[in-house]
Amino acid sequence: MARLLSPPPSKPNLKPYPFSPLPQAVYRPARSTLPAQATKNVSSLCFTFATKIGSVNKWNCYGLEGKDRFSRRVMPIVNAAATPVSENGRESNFKRILLSDVVVTRPRNVLWGRKWNSLDMGSAAVVVSMHLLCLFAPFTFNWAALGIAFGLYVITGLLGITLSFHRNLSHRSFKLPKWLEYFCAYCGVQALQGNPIDWVSTHRYHHQFCDSDKDPHSPIEGFWFSHMSWMFDTNTITERCGKPNNVGDLEKQRFYQFVRDTYAIHPVSLAALLYAMGGFPYIVWGMGVRIVWVYHITWLVNSACHVWGKQSWNTGDLSRNNWWVALLAFGEGWHNNHHAFEYSARHGLEWWQLDMTWYVVRFLQAIGLATDVKLPTDTHKQRLAIADR
Repeated sequence: MARLLSPPPSKPNLKPYPFSPLPQAVYRPARSTLPAQATKNVSSLCFTFATKIGSVNKWNCYGLEGKDRFSRRVMPIVNAAATPVSENGRESNFKRILLSDVVVTRPRNVLWGRKWNSLDMGSAAVVVSMHLLCLFAPFTFNWAALGIAFGLYVITGLLGITLSFHRNLSHRSFKLPKWLEYFCAYCGVQALQGNPIDWVSTHRYHHQFCDSDKDPHSPIEGFWFSHMSWMFDTNTITERCGKPNNVGDLEKQRFYQFVRDTYAIHPVSLAALLYAMGGFPYIVWGMGVRIVWVYHITWLVNSACHVWGKQSWNTGDLSRNNWWVALLAFGEGWHNNHHAFEYSARHGLEWWQLDMTWYVVRFLQAIGLATDVKLPTDTHKQRLAIADR
């Protein structure tokens, strides 16, 4: 999820942004150089990436056709029995996350011991205020307010975040007519997760540096850091990844510039409309309850789907397929599928993997509104498949 409050807009960089999708992973066991005791607890998987951007499988969705890029990366996979990891009988600071094999190797607490800037305080204030507003929910309940909350959950969560911000804008998994693209993006603005330019930039950086030291939100720095506290340190992404120069495709469009420059006005306008329609109960349920609900199902994709679940593909990161997050987040919980084939408009690749966002995309395709819908090929699946999955 992007930062809730945006910094003052900078001059757009209209050059094609140097972002490439997560490369395919080829499994090669690495020789262990650890002491015998540590080897019992830690096993290394070395993934060598060799990717040709712009292949016939359309792995490249970002306009870098015809370029070759090679990189190497090592991801430690820690045995579930090793908690905490110890060496020579001394307990280390590495702790395994509850009910998971993921180890927090760089624990980080952004709440204390640092200087907060105005954007940090603003982002925290928005999140805290929405949660406080939910405290009035039991005293303002009525069925109409609940219906408003559910309707806006679908509109802002499915059409706005999962279909627009994520699959359409971040990964270009399909094309929509501009009027429909902008409408769905505006639905995402009302989720109060930041403007499209910032949201997409952060997400593309997540894929580019997934579960590495540069990842904006990885559980290797702590479950709660990956879930939400990363948003309260607004300098982190710039320090790790540089300026958001990976969204040139959005920055050159006046609509997204306008939404970024006037971002705060839009949720306030919706709140005023809801108050006019149903008074304070509509504010509590249509804004507070609904926004917090969509917050956490979005954040669970960043946290839970990198901690709990199963991996079906060699992606070289911690991404997992998590069925209960998929139910809550309109199919986004099939996260290992997504990291393996990030260009794919469909995340639930098996018939039993419920993916409501894909069903909407498929409907739009059937009536001619969604075009150039990208799906993984059998050849690409075979290359990344884990043999015993």
